[in-house]
Amino acid sequence: MKLKVPSRLCAMIAAAAFMAGGTAAQAADEVGAVVRFAIIGDAEPKPEAAFPGVAAAVRDVNAMAEAGGIDFVIGVGDLAHKGTFLQYDNVTPVLQGLTRPFYPIMGNEEHNQSVARFVDYAGRWNPEVTSHQYVRDVGPVVMIHASPDYSRDFHDEGVDWILAQMRAAGPKPVFLVVHGAQIGVFPENAEKGIENPRFAEVIAQPNLAAVISGDLHMDMDRTGHSRRIGDVHYLHMPALERTKIPDETRHVPMFRVFTISEDGEVRVDTYQTGSPEPLARHAYSFTLAD
Repeated sequence: MKLKVPSRLCAMIAAAAFMAGGTAAQAADEVGAVVRFAIIGDAEPKPEAAFPGVAAAVRDVNAMAEAGGIDFVIGVGDLAHKGTFLQYDNVTPVLQGLTRPFYPIMGNEEHNQSVARFVDYAGRWNPEVTSHQYVRDVGPVVMIHASPDYSRDFHDEGVDWILAQMRAAGPKPVFLVVHGAQIGVFPENAEKGIENPRFAEVIAQPNLAAVISGDLHMDMDRTGHSRRIGDVHYLHMPALERTKIPDETRHVPMFRVFTISEDGEVRVDTYQTGSPEPLARHAYSFTLAD
């Protein structure tokens, strides 16, 4: 499936001031934005199938969208713990409350059940989503939404599918959305991630700009969540319901927002739910020409 979202200039100064926390300097930064999107991380709450963190993020994203500054929302998998009907059913009305299109992938939790179940519910959140793997051209970049073939990993066939999409997209830059990055990327849990050795072929593609992932449930304040290795930028999406790394003693729901400007600058802001101000300590940026 190939979905195309037209690029557009997405910020008037007044709207941008609201989106970015209200300062004139931040508002001015938004004027050259081509596309801006939010990404939510893992949920899979337990023991209760309740989604207050997801609901809070939805409220915040909708407020940004109403101000004119969010084009769409991405999910990196593991919304439904163990892929149960109860978890899917409870998160569905929350996600249906999004006022911008939602593009999810599967995680290892959804793989506790079936691809068919995930696709069924994903279609309830966004009728455009009819497959667990799909590609979207969003103007300055191509987004490859690559659900794992099993758990958080890929068979060779899955690697081949990603490679084919990347080569078809070239020379346009690619943002690859996966549930977990390859093993070794995040030292806080270096043994957990994509293990297929052929995934190195994906990372070696010249138009791969960024790998966007979740899975690890890392505390943004106590881990290295954004980094560059070689020519690729790795961005971790924090979990909205449970934090696991470095421990489970502290959980602060957060989500991240990507802004791509006309000049190819990519800014990644992190928001704590309930606050209109991005967290300056977690700001990250790069250019597509890097």
